[in-house]
Amino acid sequence: VAARVEGTVGYMVEVNSETDFVAKSAPFVEFGNKVLDAAVAADATTLEALMDAQVDGKAVSELVTETGALLGEKVVVRRIARVEGDNVAVYLHKTSKDLPAQVGVLLAVAGADAGQVAHDVAVHIAAMSPTFLSQEDVPAETVESEKRVAEETARAEGKPEKILPNIINGRLKGYFKDVVLLDQDFAKDSKKTVGKVLEEAGATATAFARFRVGA
Repeated sequence: VAARVEGTVGYMVEVNSETDFVAKSAPFVEFGNKVLDAAVAADATTLEALMDAQVDGKAVSELVTETGALLGEKVVVRRIARVEGDNVAVYLHKTSKDLPAQVGVLLAVAGADAGQVAHDVAVHIAAMSPTFLSQEDVPAETVESEKRVAEETARAEGKPEKILPNIINGRLKGYFKDVVLLDQDFAKDSKKTVGKVLEEAGATATAFARFRVGA
């Protein structure tokens, strides 16, 4: 994973090889950086736009073919993320010290002086892998499915009818705590949610992207 912030916009790409041996080679790392350069230069937002973007006078799609031939195995540009906001933090994490970063995070935060908290929350995202920014971002059908499973489970366990709403709400709260960034317990201080930490810093998270190689 390679990422960079240009002004108020963050770009992140994931490139794949078939073996660790190639992944840690200088030509492959350079390939990843060139793909990132192309994403920034073209202000690409989709994989299709990135593959058509130019780098060193050729399309990224051509670079992929050439790099694969050079390295002797298949290389792939898997995905791209573009995040824009007042402050954009980038965090790259190596899961193996011998390999390039395999986890990457972009986080956009609004707030006059949100740099440090943005970094801390980006590190949290890398570790805790939330799926959604806020409860409002969770699809309605997903929420209804969680409610239905909670009700069916409670009925199968013979729970009294009058406490079913509390059981359903409790399950839904637990689900949000697992997958929603603002509802998660903050990695550096589990007594506070990420939302509370941002609020105390006078900051608001507006968007994020998280890549883990192969996930």
